[in-house]
Amino acid sequence: MGDSEQPRGSTASLTGRARTWASGRFGDRSTVAADLRAGTVLGLESVPDGLANGLLAGVNPLLALHGYLVGTVVGAVSTSTVLMSVQATGAMAVIISDVPQTQTGDARAQEALAVLALLTGAGMLVLGLAKLGSLVRFVPSSVLVGFVNAVAINIILSQVDEVTGYTSDASNRVLKTLDTLVHPGQIHWAGVLVAALTIGLIVLLERTRLGALGMVVAIALASAVPVVLDALGHTVLNVPMLSDLVTVPRSLPTLQLPSLGLVVAMIVPALSLIFVGLVQGAAIGGTMSRPDGSPNDPSGDFRGQGVANLFTGVLQGMPVAGSMSATNLVRAAGARTAAANLFAGVVIGASMLLLSDVVGYVAMPALGGLLVLIGWRSLKVDQLLLTWRTGPVPATTMAITFVLTLIIPLQYAVLVGVGLAVLLHVGRQSNRVVVKHWVFDDDHGFPTEVDPPAAVPAGEVVVLATYGSLFFASALAFEAQLPRPAGTGNHGVVVLRLRAKEELGSTVVKMLIRYGEQLAASDARLMLCGVTPGVRRQLDDTGLTSLLGTDAVFMAHARVGLSVKEAVEHAEEWIAAANEPAPPAGA
Repeated sequence: MGDSEQPRGSTASLTGRARTWASGRFGDRSTVAADLRAGTVLGLESVPDGLANGLLAGVNPLLALHGYLVGTVVGAVSTSTVLMSVQATGAMAVIISDVPQTQTGDARAQEALAVLALLTGAGMLVLGLAKLGSLVRFVPSSVLVGFVNAVAINIILSQVDEVTGYTSDASNRVLKTLDTLVHPGQIHWAGVLVAALTIGLIVLLERTRLGALGMVVAIALASAVPVVLDALGHTVLNVPMLSDLVTVPRSLPTLQLPSLGLVVAMIVPALSLIFVGLVQGAAIGGTMSRPDGSPNDPSGDFRGQGVANLFTGVLQGMPVAGSMSATNLVRAAGARTAAANLFAGVVIGASMLLLSDVVGYVAMPALGGLLVLIGWRSLKVDQLLLTWRTGPVPATTMAITFVLTLIIPLQYAVLVGVGLAVLLHVGRQSNRVVVKHWVFDDDHGFPTEVDPPAAVPAGEVVVLATYGSLFFASALAFEAQLPRPAGTGNHGVVVLRLRAKEELGSTVVKMLIRYGEQLAASDARLMLCGVTPGVRRQLDDTGLTSLLGTDAVFMAHARVGLSVKEAVEHAEEWIAAANEPAPPAGA
């Protein structure tokens, strides 16, 4: 009987945990009304926004809408940040627009987009499972500021051809814009007027009680004007509609497994999408907390975004990530739980099923105008100025990232920015290694920190404290601050304090071996104190313990300073023994 009761208890326990999770994530009856309102606002806003991001990415806009639908629903269930809205973002769309395989406009392009989403999802999921959510903190603010502002400009410039109707053959968006400006006679001014009307209506209607829904109404009104004029026999505002480019089906996305033949070609853009998506997701998670007040888990958000992309990849959607604008919108609309994103997904799906004919009448210049406004609002001029005034290093880093993002394909600019961030981190850490000489010149036992002596004083103990990371890039700066051996018969001792150092790089270990040999050659010694277990294993495995002597390595203690005291006392005993006169011969 006991055996039969145990499974029942386990099942009840699992059911209880599932209910607790569901109530914490999706709320209860008291939160349904607020979440329904917020989800309706986000769902309606997501339809034109998704079409615009598809346009920005240079792909079938319906694929972006599929990404919005799948990402919003799956993200509602899988991310650590409860209110995070997972959708396609402008930065990711610009990266996709620079991937040639996605721009052919045929079935091959859709397949490339699906492979890209799958690779992006797999990478995000692996990073999340490896609990590497803290990696994004290594990206300097200067790199992010340069990247974000350049992406904003890229969003604006990418819509010049859509708004003006002039197609330039220039190599990048900046040159294409300049080429358009010098050919005013070939600009389709009807598209410019529709785009300007859209921007004006959005700005105006957002200030009314419509709020965020003002964007939806503005797109509808601006798209209706050419349709009404055409019905009245006037073609002055004849502009392309969404239905002119693609067939808008009355259906939801279906399961479709892509061929894996494009995997190799999609690796680099997938890495760029992973980086951009995770940085955006981390920015959202860092500003919010869980319903119980605990901080969000960045690795959990990594996993959730990865799962959302895997589903998007097999359901004919565009790659997605945490969207700051969508998350802010659903929060401002009064969302209480993740159920708001589920309701938003229902609204997106219902719009695709019930309003497909209406969606087909959306004017493409109206979507272009929306993107121009989004790009303008994404500019962070205050952050640009602040970073520029911070100092020459962050200003230079920001400028390099900014310029590269404008003139080379974004997938490569992102990776250059990541590499620049790594080099900056290594450079900063290598220059932050400081060695100080601890001088015990009173009876209180508290040392005074001074600069190390140039040479090891004969017959004296020199206690050196190290600050900063000891690794390959900092080894030379570290060695340059150590006192040099001075002649033979020195009988001095250098006590190097390594407290809180969990690991030494191989370059640092080799340097310590070399320094220990140099001291030994002048009849001096090197002793190490405050050694952690991890560092002790390195010393033993590399032979440094044997070189210095087991009596020259002192482990760290919970009481700060005890290891230094032990090392100094032993060093003084060694100096005293070394300076004792040799006994007479035959004594």
